[in-house]
Amino acid sequence: MKAVTGGQAVVESLREQGVDHVFGLIGSAGMEIFDALYDAKDMRFVGVRDERTGVHMADGYARASGNAGVFLAGQNGPGATNLVTGLAQAYAAYSPVVALAGTLSSAHIYRDAFQEVDQQALFKPVTKKTYSLSQTARIPEMVGESFRTALSPRRGPVLLNLPRDLLAEALEASRYPALGRVHIADAFSGSGELIEAAAQLLRRAERPLIIAGGGVKNGRHGKLAAQLAEMLQAPVAMSPGHGDAIAGDHPLYAGQVGPRGNAVASDLAKQADVILALGTRLGFNTTFYLPDSLNPAAKIIQVEVEPTAIGRFVPVAVGILGDAGCVARDLIGALGGHAATASAQAWAAAFIARRRDMLAARDEQGAAGSDPLQPAHLFKTLRDVLPDDTIYTMDAGTLCLQATDQMRYMRTPALFTPLDFGLVGFSYACGLGAKLAQPGRTVVSLMGDGGFGMACSELGTAVENGINTVCIVMNNGCWGAEKAYQRDFFGQRYIGADVVNPPFDKLAELWGGRGFRVSRAADLGDAVAAAVQCGKPAVVDVHVDPAALYSFRKDSFKNRAGK
Repeated sequence: MKAVTGGQAVVESLREQGVDHVFGLIGSAGMEIFDALYDAKDMRFVGVRDERTGVHMADGYARASGNAGVFLAGQNGPGATNLVTGLAQAYAAYSPVVALAGTLSSAHIYRDAFQEVDQQALFKPVTKKTYSLSQTARIPEMVGESFRTALSPRRGPVLLNLPRDLLAEALEASRYPALGRVHIADAFSGSGELIEAAAQLLRRAERPLIIAGGGVKNGRHGKLAAQLAEMLQAPVAMSPGHGDAIAGDHPLYAGQVGPRGNAVASDLAKQADVILALGTRLGFNTTFYLPDSLNPAAKIIQVEVEPTAIGRFVPVAVGILGDAGCVARDLIGALGGHAATASAQAWAAAFIARRRDMLAARDEQGAAGSDPLQPAHLFKTLRDVLPDDTIYTMDAGTLCLQATDQMRYMRTPALFTPLDFGLVGFSYACGLGAKLAQPGRTVVSLMGDGGFGMACSELGTAVENGINTVCIVMNNGCWGAEKAYQRDFFGQRYIGADVVNPPFDKLAELWGGRGFRVSRAADLGDAVAAAVQCGKPAVVDVHVDPAALYSFRKDSFKNRAGK
Protein backbone atom coordinates (compact mmCIF):
# COMPACT_ATOMS: atom_id res chain seq x y z
CA MET A 1 0.00 0.00 0.00
CA LYS A 2 1.44 3.36 -1.03
CA ALA A 3 2.24 5.66 1.87
CA VAL A 4 2.35 9.47 1.88
CA THR A 5 3.93 11.87 4.32
CA GLY A 6 1.92 14.22 6.45
CA GLY A 7 3.22 17.04 4.28
CA GLN A 8 1.82 15.37 1.18
CA ALA A 9 -1.48 14.86 2.98
CA VAL A 10 -1.60 18.61 3.72
CA VAL A 11 -1.17 19.47 0.05
CA GLU A 12 -3.76 16.90 -1.02
CA SER A 13 -6.15 18.34 1.56
CA LEU A 14 -5.61 21.84 0.17
CA ARG A 15 -6.39 20.46 -3.28
CA GLU A 16 -9.66 19.04 -1.92
CA GLN A 17 -10.55 22.59 -0.83
CA GLY A 18 -9.97 23.93 -4.34
CA VAL A 19 -6.82 25.88 -3.42
CA ASP A 20 -4.88 27.15 -6.43
CA HIS A 21 -2.59 29.73 -4.76
CA VAL A 22 -0.46 29.25 -1.64
CA PHE A 23 1.53 32.17 -0.21
CA GLY A 24 4.38 31.26 2.07
CA LEU A 25 7.91 31.58 3.37
CA ILE A 26 9.99 28.42 3.57
CA GLY A 27 11.34 27.08 6.84
CA SER A 28 12.63 23.80 8.21
CA ALA A 29 9.52 23.00 10.26
CA GLY A 30 7.36 22.84 7.14
CA MET A 31 9.76 21.31 4.64
CA GLU A 32 7.58 18.25 4.03
CA ILE A 33 4.76 20.53 2.84
CA PHE A 34 7.01 22.60 0.59
CA ASP A 35 8.47 19.44 -0.94
CA ALA A 36 4.95 18.20 -1.69
CA LEU A 37 4.07 21.58 -3.25
CA TYR A 38 6.99 21.10 -5.65
CA ASP A 39 4.96 18.35 -7.36
CA ALA A 40 1.62 20.19 -7.13
CA LYS A 41 1.52 21.69 -10.62
CA ASP A 42 -2.11 22.76 -10.11
CA MET A 43 -1.14 25.08 -7.23
CA ARG A 44 0.91 28.22 -7.59
CA PHE A 45 3.30 28.81 -4.74
CA VAL A 46 4.16 32.47 -4.15
CA GLY A 47 7.22 32.82 -1.96
CA VAL A 48 7.26 36.06 0.03
CA ARG A 49 9.91 38.08 1.87
CA ASP A 50 8.14 38.42 5.23
CA GLU A 51 5.39 36.43 6.89
CA ARG A 52 3.44 39.52 7.89
CA THR A 53 3.18 40.90 4.38
CA GLY A 54 2.58 37.37 3.09
CA VAL A 55 -0.54 37.14 5.22
CA HIS A 56 -1.64 40.51 3.79
CA MET A 57 -1.32 38.94 0.33
CA ALA A 58 -3.47 36.00 1.39
CA ASP A 59 -5.91 38.49 2.93
CA GLY A 60 -6.13 40.48 -0.32
CA TYR A 61 -6.53 37.28 -2.31
CA ALA A 62 -9.37 36.16 -0.02
CA ARG A 63 -11.25 39.45 -0.22
CA ALA A 64 -10.85 39.72 -4.00
CA SER A 65 -11.75 36.09 -4.76
CA GLY A 66 -14.41 35.42 -2.13
CA ASN A 67 -12.59 32.22 -1.21
CA ALA A 68 -10.08 31.51 1.52
CA GLY A 69 -6.53 32.80 1.13
CA VAL A 70 -3.82 30.38 2.27
CA PHE A 71 -0.51 31.24 3.90
CA LEU A 72 2.16 28.73 4.89
CA ALA A 73 4.71 29.71 7.55
CA GLY A 74 7.46 27.12 7.34
CA GLN A 75 9.36 28.07 10.48
CA ASN A 76 8.11 27.70 14.02
CA GLY A 77 8.98 30.38 16.57
CA PRO A 78 10.00 33.59 14.75
CA GLY A 79 8.39 32.50 11.49
CA ALA A 80 5.13 32.00 13.34
CA THR A 81 5.29 35.12 15.51
CA ASN A 82 5.66 37.21 12.36
CA LEU A 83 2.14 36.11 11.42
CA VAL A 84 0.49 37.87 14.33
CA THR A 85 0.04 41.32 12.79
CA GLY A 86 -1.26 39.92 9.50
CA LEU A 87 -3.74 37.65 11.25
CA ALA A 88 -4.88 40.43 13.58
CA GLN A 89 -5.52 42.53 10.46
CA ALA A 90 -7.52 39.72 8.82
CA TYR A 91 -9.43 39.17 12.06
CA ALA A 92 -10.52 42.81 12.21
CA ALA A 93 -11.60 42.63 8.56
CA TYR A 94 -13.43 39.28 8.86
CA SER A 95 -11.22 37.97 6.07
CA PRO A 96 -11.10 34.17 5.56
CA VAL A 97 -7.37 33.48 5.73
CA VAL A 98 -6.21 29.94 6.50
CA ALA A 99 -2.68 30.02 7.94
CA LEU A 100 -0.64 26.85 8.32
CA ALA A 101 2.25 27.13 10.75
CA GLY A 102 5.00 24.62 11.30
CA THR A 103 5.71 23.87 14.94
CA LEU A 104 8.44 22.00 16.77
CA SER A 105 8.31 18.23 17.18
CA SER A 106 5.74 16.89 19.61
CA ALA A 107 8.42 15.34 21.83
CA HIS A 108 10.11 18.72 22.36
CA ILE A 109 7.10 20.70 23.58
CA TYR A 110 7.55 22.33 27.02
CA ARG A 111 11.32 21.67 27.01
CA ASP A 112 12.48 25.18 26.08
CA ALA A 113 13.42 23.78 22.70
CA PHE A 114 14.98 25.81 19.90
CA GLN A 115 12.51 28.44 18.62
CA GLU A 116 9.80 27.21 20.99
CA VAL A 117 6.83 29.45 21.67
CA ASP A 118 3.28 28.53 22.69
CA GLN A 119 1.73 29.02 19.28
CA GLN A 120 -1.67 27.74 20.39
CA ALA A 121 -1.94 30.49 23.00
CA LEU A 122 -0.24 33.11 20.85
CA PHE A 123 -2.77 33.07 18.03
CA LYS A 124 -5.97 32.56 19.98
CA PRO A 125 -6.73 36.31 20.42
CA VAL A 126 -6.16 37.17 16.74
CA THR A 127 -7.95 34.31 14.98
CA LYS A 128 -11.47 33.04 14.73
CA LYS A 129 -10.06 29.67 15.77
CA THR A 130 -6.59 28.21 16.39
CA TYR A 131 -6.06 24.47 16.02
CA SER A 132 -3.07 22.24 16.74
CA LEU A 133 -2.73 18.92 14.92
CA SER A 134 -2.48 15.92 17.26
CA GLN A 135 -2.31 12.99 14.82
CA THR A 136 -1.05 12.66 11.26
CA ALA A 137 -4.17 10.72 10.27
CA ARG A 138 -6.30 13.75 11.16
CA ILE A 139 -4.63 16.11 8.66
CA PRO A 140 -7.47 15.97 6.08
CA GLU A 141 -10.04 16.48 8.81
CA MET A 142 -8.23 19.41 10.42
CA VAL A 143 -7.45 21.17 7.14
CA GLY A 144 -11.09 20.79 6.12
CA GLU A 145 -12.25 22.06 9.50
CA SER A 146 -9.97 25.09 9.17
CA PHE A 147 -11.57 26.03 5.85
CA ARG A 148 -15.06 25.37 7.17
CA THR A 149 -14.45 27.66 10.12
CA ALA A 150 -12.80 30.42 8.08
CA LEU A 151 -15.58 30.52 5.48
CA SER A 152 -18.64 30.16 7.69
CA PRO A 153 -20.44 33.32 8.86
CA ARG A 154 -19.03 35.44 10.24
CA ARG A 155 -15.84 34.79 8.27
CA GLY A 156 -12.38 35.17 9.73
CA PRO A 157 -8.81 33.85 9.87
CA VAL A 158 -7.93 30.40 11.18
CA LEU A 159 -4.52 29.06 12.13
CA LEU A 160 -3.53 25.38 12.11
CA ASN A 161 -0.32 24.42 13.91
CA LEU A 162 1.43 21.44 12.32
CA PRO A 163 4.17 19.67 14.34
CA ARG A 164 7.13 18.81 12.14
CA ASP A 165 7.28 15.18 13.27
CA LEU A 166 3.67 14.62 12.17
CA LEU A 167 4.41 16.17 8.79
CA ALA A 168 7.27 13.69 8.30
CA GLU A 169 5.28 10.69 9.50
CA ALA A 170 3.91 8.34 6.84
CA LEU A 171 0.31 7.22 6.53
CA GLU A 172 -1.50 5.06 4.04
CA ALA A 173 -2.70 6.99 1.05
CA SER A 174 -5.39 4.52 0.14
CA ARG A 175 -8.30 5.52 2.36
CA TYR A 176 -7.30 8.30 4.68
CA PRO A 177 -10.45 10.35 5.32
CA ALA A 178 -10.81 13.35 3.03
CA LEU A 179 -13.26 16.18 3.42
CA GLY A 180 -14.49 17.72 0.19
CA ARG A 181 -14.28 21.43 -0.48
CA VAL A 182 -16.30 23.44 1.99
CA HIS A 183 -19.12 25.45 0.44
CA ILE A 184 -20.80 27.81 2.89
CA ALA A 185 -23.84 29.59 1.49
CA ASP A 186 -25.11 32.60 3.42
CA ALA A 187 -28.63 31.49 2.55
CA PHE A 188 -30.61 32.46 5.60
CA SER A 189 -32.66 35.48 6.52
CA GLY A 190 -34.99 36.78 9.16
CA SER A 191 -38.45 35.44 9.89
CA GLY A 192 -41.44 36.61 7.86
CA GLU A 193 -42.70 38.53 10.87
CA LEU A 194 -39.51 40.57 11.17
CA ILE A 195 -39.35 41.16 7.42
CA GLU A 196 -42.89 42.51 7.48
CA ALA A 197 -42.13 44.73 10.49
CA ALA A 198 -39.14 46.17 8.63
CA ALA A 199 -41.20 46.60 5.45
CA GLN A 200 -43.85 48.53 7.35
CA LEU A 201 -41.27 51.01 8.62
CA LEU A 202 -39.77 51.39 5.16
CA ARG A 203 -43.18 51.94 3.50
CA ARG A 204 -43.89 54.89 5.77
CA ALA A 205 -40.40 56.39 5.60
CA GLU A 206 -40.17 59.99 4.48
CA ARG A 207 -36.38 60.22 4.73
CA PRO A 208 -35.13 56.64 4.22
CA LEU A 209 -31.43 55.77 4.18
CA ILE A 210 -29.62 52.50 3.53
CA ILE A 211 -26.21 52.08 5.15
CA ALA A 212 -24.52 49.21 3.30
CA GLY A 213 -21.63 47.42 4.95
CA GLY A 214 -19.35 44.47 4.52
CA GLY A 215 -22.28 42.07 4.34
CA VAL A 216 -23.38 43.71 1.08
CA LYS A 217 -19.89 44.02 -0.35
CA ASN A 218 -18.45 40.66 0.59
CA GLY A 219 -21.57 38.83 -0.49
CA ARG A 220 -21.62 40.78 -3.79
CA HIS A 221 -25.18 41.92 -3.08
CA GLY A 222 -24.82 45.45 -4.46
CA LYS A 223 -27.47 45.03 -7.17
CA LEU A 224 -30.05 43.89 -4.62
CA ALA A 225 -29.21 46.82 -2.34
CA ALA A 226 -29.52 49.21 -5.29
CA GLN A 227 -32.86 47.70 -6.34
CA LEU A 228 -34.20 48.13 -2.83
CA ALA A 229 -32.91 51.72 -2.75
CA GLU A 230 -34.71 52.52 -6.00
CA MET A 231 -38.02 51.19 -4.62
CA LEU A 232 -37.68 53.32 -1.51
CA GLN A 233 -35.91 56.31 -3.09
CA ALA A 234 -33.34 55.84 -0.34
CA PRO A 235 -29.78 57.09 -0.78
CA VAL A 236 -27.17 54.38 -0.11
CA ALA A 237 -24.32 55.36 2.17
CA MET A 238 -21.50 52.90 2.81
CA SER A 239 -19.78 52.05 6.05
CA PRO A 240 -16.09 53.08 5.99
CA GLY A 241 -13.90 50.81 3.89
CA HIS A 242 -16.90 49.53 1.93
CA GLY A 243 -17.38 52.39 -0.51
CA ASP A 244 -17.58 49.77 -3.25
CA ALA A 245 -20.64 47.98 -1.86
CA ILE A 246 -22.71 49.29 -4.79
CA ALA A 247 -21.53 50.77 -8.08
CA GLY A 248 -20.24 54.31 -7.69
CA ASP A 249 -22.17 55.64 -10.68
CA HIS A 250 -25.59 54.74 -9.27
CA PRO A 251 -27.71 57.89 -8.82
CA LEU A 252 -28.40 57.01 -5.17
CA TYR A 253 -24.75 56.30 -4.31
CA ALA A 254 -23.76 58.53 -1.38
CA GLY A 255 -20.22 57.39 -0.56
CA GLN A 256 -18.92 56.66 2.91
CA VAL A 257 -20.76 57.73 6.04
CA GLY A 258 -19.46 58.75 9.44
CA PRO A 259 -16.69 60.92 10.84
CA ARG A 260 -14.28 59.68 8.14
CA GLY A 261 -16.83 59.84 5.33
CA ASN A 262 -18.10 62.78 3.31
CA ALA A 263 -20.32 65.53 4.67
CA VAL A 264 -23.31 64.75 2.44
CA ALA A 265 -23.52 61.08 3.43
CA SER A 266 -22.90 61.88 7.08
CA ASP A 267 -25.66 64.49 7.11
CA LEU A 268 -28.06 61.94 5.64
CA ALA A 269 -27.43 59.67 8.62
CA LYS A 270 -28.15 62.55 11.00
CA GLN A 271 -31.43 63.44 9.25
CA ALA A 272 -32.96 60.12 8.10
CA ASP A 273 -36.15 58.98 9.82
CA VAL A 274 -35.69 55.28 8.90
CA ILE A 275 -32.24 53.71 8.51
CA LEU A 276 -31.75 50.23 7.06
CA ALA A 277 -28.32 49.09 8.28
CA LEU A 278 -27.73 46.30 5.79
CA GLY A 279 -24.85 44.00 6.67
CA THR A 280 -23.10 46.42 9.04
CA ARG A 281 -22.33 46.52 12.74
CA LEU A 282 -22.70 50.31 12.91
CA GLY A 283 -19.37 50.14 14.71
CA PHE A 284 -16.54 52.49 15.56
CA ASN A 285 -15.53 53.80 12.14
CA THR A 286 -19.17 54.43 11.21
CA THR A 287 -20.15 56.28 14.36
CA PHE A 288 -17.08 56.77 16.62
CA TYR A 289 -19.74 55.72 19.17
CA LEU A 290 -20.97 59.33 19.14
CA PRO A 291 -24.73 59.69 19.77
CA ASP A 292 -25.18 62.32 17.08
CA SER A 293 -23.62 60.28 14.26
CA LEU A 294 -27.06 58.82 13.55
CA ASN A 295 -30.37 60.61 14.02
CA PRO A 296 -31.37 59.64 17.60
CA ALA A 297 -35.05 59.71 16.56
CA ALA A 298 -34.53 57.41 13.55
CA LYS A 299 -36.08 53.97 13.42
CA ILE A 300 -33.16 51.63 12.74
CA ILE A 301 -33.51 48.26 11.04
CA GLN A 302 -30.28 46.30 11.44
CA VAL A 303 -29.43 43.21 9.39
CA GLU A 304 -26.39 41.20 10.49
CA VAL A 305 -25.08 37.62 10.33
CA GLU A 306 -23.56 38.00 13.78
CA PRO A 307 -26.26 37.96 16.48
CA THR A 308 -24.15 39.81 19.05
CA ALA A 309 -23.75 42.76 16.64
CA ILE A 310 -27.47 43.52 16.46
CA GLY A 311 -28.30 46.50 18.66
CA ARG A 312 -24.86 46.38 20.27
CA PHE A 313 -23.90 50.00 19.70
CA VAL A 314 -27.20 51.71 18.88
CA PRO A 315 -30.79 50.77 19.77
CA VAL A 316 -32.71 49.20 16.90
CA ALA A 317 -36.42 49.06 16.11
CA VAL A 318 -36.07 45.79 14.18
CA GLY A 319 -33.11 43.42 14.34
CA ILE A 320 -32.83 40.71 11.69
CA LEU A 321 -30.32 37.89 11.93
CA GLY A 322 -29.48 37.05 8.34
CA ASP A 323 -27.43 37.45 5.22
CA ALA A 324 -27.66 40.93 3.72
CA GLY A 325 -28.54 39.65 0.26
CA CYS A 326 -31.21 37.24 1.42
CA VAL A 327 -32.84 39.88 3.61
CA ALA A 328 -32.68 42.48 0.83
CA ARG A 329 -34.39 40.00 -1.50
CA ASP A 330 -37.06 39.28 1.12
CA LEU A 331 -37.66 42.99 1.67
CA ILE A 332 -38.01 43.57 -2.07
CA GLY A 333 -40.63 40.84 -2.13
CA ALA A 334 -42.46 42.24 0.87
CA LEU A 335 -42.44 45.72 -0.68
CA GLY A 336 -43.75 44.52 -4.04
CA GLY A 337 -45.75 47.29 -5.72
CA HIS A 338 -44.52 49.89 -3.23
CA ALA A 339 -44.28 53.46 -4.52
CA ALA A 340 -42.04 55.80 -2.56
CA THR A 341 -43.80 58.58 -0.73
CA ALA A 342 -43.67 62.08 -2.17
CA SER A 343 -41.52 63.08 0.80
CA ALA A 344 -39.06 60.26 0.07
CA GLN A 345 -38.84 61.29 -3.57
CA ALA A 346 -38.14 64.87 -2.58
CA TRP A 347 -35.55 63.66 -0.05
CA ALA A 348 -33.75 61.64 -2.76
CA ALA A 349 -33.86 64.53 -5.24
CA ALA A 350 -32.38 66.93 -2.68
CA PHE A 351 -29.62 64.42 -1.91
CA ILE A 352 -28.77 63.96 -5.60
CA ALA A 353 -28.43 67.71 -6.00
CA ARG A 354 -26.23 68.05 -2.91
CA ARG A 355 -23.95 65.21 -3.98
CA ARG A 356 -23.64 66.64 -7.47
CA ASP A 357 -22.55 69.96 -5.98
CA MET A 358 -20.08 68.20 -3.64
CA LEU A 359 -18.48 66.25 -6.51
CA ALA A 360 -18.23 69.43 -8.60
CA ALA A 361 -16.51 71.21 -5.72
CA ARG A 362 -14.11 68.29 -5.34
CA ASP A 363 -13.20 68.41 -9.00
CA GLU A 364 -12.76 72.17 -8.89
CA GLN A 365 -10.46 71.90 -5.90
CA GLY A 366 -8.49 69.07 -7.48
CA ALA A 367 -8.16 70.80 -10.85
CA ALA A 368 -5.69 73.29 -9.45
CA GLY A 369 -2.41 71.77 -10.59
CA SER A 370 -0.22 73.98 -8.45
CA ASP A 371 3.04 73.05 -6.77
CA PRO A 372 3.77 71.75 -4.23
CA LEU A 373 1.43 69.00 -5.29
CA GLN A 374 -1.76 68.79 -3.24
CA PRO A 375 -3.60 65.54 -2.30
CA ALA A 376 -6.82 66.84 -3.91
CA HIS A 377 -5.03 67.11 -7.27
CA LEU A 378 -3.64 63.60 -6.89
CA PHE A 379 -7.09 62.20 -6.15
CA LYS A 380 -8.72 63.98 -9.11
CA THR A 381 -5.97 62.77 -11.42
CA LEU A 382 -6.50 59.19 -10.31
CA ARG A 383 -10.26 59.56 -10.88
CA ASP A 384 -9.59 60.88 -14.38
CA VAL A 385 -6.82 58.50 -15.46
CA LEU A 386 -7.56 55.11 -13.94
CA PRO A 387 -9.95 52.69 -15.68
CA ASP A 388 -13.35 51.71 -14.30
CA ASP A 389 -12.16 48.20 -13.41
CA THR A 390 -9.55 49.46 -10.94
CA ILE A 391 -9.17 47.77 -7.56
CA TYR A 392 -7.76 50.11 -4.91
CA THR A 393 -5.91 48.99 -1.81
CA MET A 394 -5.10 51.51 0.89
CA ASP A 395 -3.20 51.88 4.13
CA ALA A 396 -4.21 53.70 7.25
CA GLY A 397 -2.74 57.17 7.69
CA THR A 398 -3.91 60.68 6.94
CA LEU A 399 -3.46 60.66 3.15
CA CYS A 400 -5.12 57.28 2.63
CA LEU A 401 -7.98 58.23 4.92
CA GLN A 402 -8.52 61.32 2.77
CA ALA A 403 -8.44 59.15 -0.36
CA THR A 404 -10.94 56.43 0.55
CA ASP A 405 -14.07 58.44 -0.23
CA GLN A 406 -12.51 60.19 -3.23
CA MET A 407 -11.95 57.30 -5.65
CA ARG A 408 -14.46 55.88 -8.16
CA TYR A 409 -15.48 52.33 -7.24
CA MET A 410 -17.29 50.90 -10.21
CA ARG A 411 -17.02 47.11 -9.88
CA THR A 412 -17.35 45.23 -6.60
CA PRO A 413 -14.91 44.45 -5.06
CA ALA A 414 -12.87 47.56 -5.68
CA LEU A 415 -11.67 48.83 -2.28
CA PHE A 416 -9.58 47.02 0.33
CA THR A 417 -8.49 48.90 3.45
CA PRO A 418 -7.20 47.90 6.88
CA LEU A 419 -10.68 48.69 8.27
CA ASP A 420 -10.83 48.73 12.05
CA PHE A 421 -7.26 47.52 12.63
CA GLY A 422 -5.89 50.73 11.13
CA LEU A 423 -2.69 49.09 9.93
CA VAL A 424 0.11 50.94 8.16
CA GLY A 425 2.15 48.78 5.77
CA PHE A 426 -0.84 46.74 4.54
CA SER A 427 -1.74 48.13 1.13
CA TYR A 428 1.04 47.02 -1.21
CA ALA A 429 1.08 43.35 -0.20
CA CYS A 430 -2.72 43.25 -0.15
CA GLY A 431 -2.71 44.55 -3.71
CA LEU A 432 -0.42 41.74 -4.85
CA GLY A 433 -2.85 39.16 -3.48
CA ALA A 434 -5.83 40.95 -5.02
CA LYS A 435 -4.11 41.02 -8.42
CA LEU A 436 -3.55 37.25 -8.33
CA ALA A 437 -7.24 36.75 -7.53
CA GLN A 438 -8.37 39.23 -10.22
CA PRO A 439 -5.57 39.13 -12.82
CA GLY A 440 -7.60 40.90 -15.50
CA ARG A 441 -8.18 44.04 -13.44
CA THR A 442 -5.99 47.05 -12.75
CA VAL A 443 -4.77 47.11 -9.14
CA VAL A 444 -3.52 50.35 -7.60
CA SER A 445 -2.14 50.50 -4.07
CA LEU A 446 -2.04 53.82 -2.25
CA MET A 447 0.44 54.21 0.60
CA GLY A 448 2.31 56.84 2.49
CA ASP A 449 6.09 56.78 2.37
CA GLY A 450 6.34 55.39 5.89
CA GLY A 451 4.04 52.48 5.12
CA PHE A 452 5.77 51.67 1.85
CA GLY A 453 9.08 51.56 3.70
CA MET A 454 7.62 48.71 5.77
CA ALA A 455 6.52 46.70 2.74
CA CYS A 456 8.86 47.54 -0.12
CA SER A 457 10.81 44.27 0.12
CA GLU A 458 7.80 42.62 -1.49
CA LEU A 459 8.79 44.37 -4.72
CA GLY A 460 11.00 41.32 -5.09
CA THR A 461 7.98 39.04 -4.80
CA ALA A 462 6.08 41.11 -7.35
CA VAL A 463 8.90 41.05 -9.89
CA GLU A 464 9.71 37.38 -9.38
CA ASN A 465 6.08 36.37 -9.88
CA GLY A 466 5.10 38.93 -12.51
CA ILE A 467 2.43 40.55 -10.33
CA ASN A 468 1.98 43.84 -12.15
CA THR A 469 0.32 46.24 -9.75
CA VAL A 470 0.89 49.98 -9.41
CA CYS A 471 1.88 51.46 -6.07
CA ILE A 472 1.27 55.18 -5.62
CA VAL A 473 3.58 56.32 -2.82
CA MET A 474 2.21 59.59 -1.42
CA ASN A 475 5.56 60.83 -0.23
CA ASN A 476 5.42 63.67 2.27
CA GLY A 477 8.51 62.70 4.25
CA CYS A 478 6.70 62.09 7.50
CA TRP A 479 4.31 59.99 9.52
CA GLY A 480 1.48 62.27 8.47
CA ALA A 481 -1.31 61.51 10.94
CA GLU A 482 0.95 61.74 13.97
CA LYS A 483 2.71 64.86 12.71
CA ALA A 484 -0.68 66.51 12.25
CA TYR A 485 -1.53 65.76 15.87
CA GLN A 486 1.81 67.14 17.04
CA ARG A 487 1.16 70.28 14.95
CA ASP A 488 -2.44 70.80 16.07
CA PHE A 489 -2.37 69.68 19.71
CA PHE A 490 1.24 69.55 20.93
CA GLY A 491 2.64 72.93 19.92
CA GLN A 492 4.61 71.64 16.91
CA ARG A 493 6.93 69.74 19.24
CA TYR A 494 7.90 67.22 16.53
CA ILE A 495 9.61 64.03 17.57
CA GLY A 496 9.85 60.87 15.49
CA ALA A 497 7.56 62.37 12.88
CA ASP A 498 9.90 62.90 9.94
CA VAL A 499 11.11 60.09 7.65
CA VAL A 500 14.18 59.96 5.44
CA ASN A 501 13.47 57.96 2.30
CA PRO A 502 15.39 56.61 -0.67
CA PRO A 503 14.12 57.44 -4.17
CA PHE A 504 11.39 54.82 -4.33
CA ASP A 505 11.28 54.95 -8.13
CA LYS A 506 14.94 53.91 -8.25
CA LEU A 507 14.31 51.21 -5.66
CA ALA A 508 11.62 49.71 -7.89
CA GLU A 509 14.02 49.70 -10.82
CA LEU A 510 16.74 48.02 -8.77
CA TRP A 511 14.29 45.20 -8.04
CA GLY A 512 13.54 44.88 -11.77
CA GLY A 513 10.28 46.82 -11.86
CA ARG A 514 9.45 50.26 -13.26
CA GLY A 515 9.77 53.46 -11.32
CA PHE A 516 8.28 56.91 -11.90
CA ARG A 517 9.02 60.06 -9.94
CA VAL A 518 6.57 62.97 -9.78
CA SER A 519 7.55 66.28 -8.21
CA ARG A 520 5.35 68.56 -10.33
CA ALA A 521 1.58 68.41 -10.65
CA ALA A 522 1.89 68.78 -14.43
CA ASP A 523 3.69 65.41 -14.70
CA LEU A 524 1.30 63.37 -12.59
CA GLY A 525 -1.29 62.18 -15.11
CA ASP A 526 1.24 60.95 -17.66
CA ALA A 527 3.23 59.12 -14.99
CA VAL A 528 0.19 57.28 -13.62
CA ALA A 529 -0.99 56.32 -17.10
CA ALA A 530 2.49 55.04 -18.02
CA ALA A 531 2.70 53.01 -14.81
CA VAL A 532 -0.62 51.30 -15.56
CA GLN A 533 0.50 50.46 -19.11
CA CYS A 534 4.13 49.46 -18.46
CA GLY A 535 3.55 45.72 -18.02
CA LYS A 536 5.74 45.45 -14.91
CA PRO A 537 5.34 46.00 -11.18
CA ALA A 538 5.44 49.78 -10.92
CA VAL A 539 6.00 52.39 -8.25
CA VAL A 540 5.03 56.05 -8.69
CA ASP A 541 6.88 58.13 -6.09
CA VAL A 542 4.62 61.20 -5.79
CA HIS A 543 6.00 64.06 -3.71
CA VAL A 544 3.03 65.78 -2.10
CA ASP A 545 2.95 68.91 0.01
CA PRO A 546 4.24 67.95 3.50
CA ALA A 547 2.01 70.67 4.98
CA ALA A 548 -1.16 69.02 3.61
CA LEU A 549 -1.91 67.17 6.83
CA TYR A 550 -5.23 66.57 8.52
CA SER A 551 -6.10 65.57 12.09
CA PHE A 552 -8.79 62.92 11.77
CA ARG A 553 -9.14 62.05 15.45
CA LYS A 554 -9.69 65.51 16.89
CA ASP A 555 -12.02 63.95 19.44
CA SER A 556 -9.07 62.12 21.01
CA PHE A 557 -7.32 65.39 21.91
CA LYS A 558 -10.17 67.51 23.23
CA ASN A 559 -8.25 67.77 26.49
CA ARG A 560 -5.48 69.60 24.62
CA ALA A 561 -7.66 72.05 22.68
CA GLY A 562 -6.26 75.54 22.93
CA LYS A 563 -2.92 74.45 24.38
